[in-house]
Amino acid sequence: MIDLHDKNSCPSLEEISEYIRNPVFMQFCSEIKNTYGCSEIIEYSSCSWESGWNVKFKKSGKTLCTVYPRECYFTVMIVIGTKQKALVEEILPKCTAELQSIYAHTKEGNGQKWLMVDLEDKGQLYNDILRLIQIRRNS
Repeated sequence: MIDLHDKNSCPSLEEISEYIRNPVFMQFCSEIKNTYGCSEIIEYSSCSWESGWNVKFKKSGKTLCTVYPRECYFTVMIVIGTKQKALVEEILPKCTAELQSIYAHTKEGNGQKWLMVDLEDKGQLYNDILRLIQIRRNS
């Protein structure tokens, strides 16, 4: 088993998947890679808020999302900036109550909201996340 806080040992995507033990993680990664033609970047963050290994997906220098591994699920962080805010707020009423609540309770700083969304299955919340990533990519 990998140690997500051992910065001297970079895990592979497969090792991260084994740690999470949820097939939705690899499905999510494949969907992002195939849709946007990008590959994952596994990075170690020393941030006191969320230290450890994470998986970033970037396209044209822009981070689409960052994935934080958990046991049995994973957390997707999507930054909603000033360019995306109006578009996100336009689709928000059609999103899950859970995503609406996360959005409403996430404080804004410097014109950005850093949404942290836990994913366990490929339900509607999963689809909402993909829509937010698409907005981020296109703006």
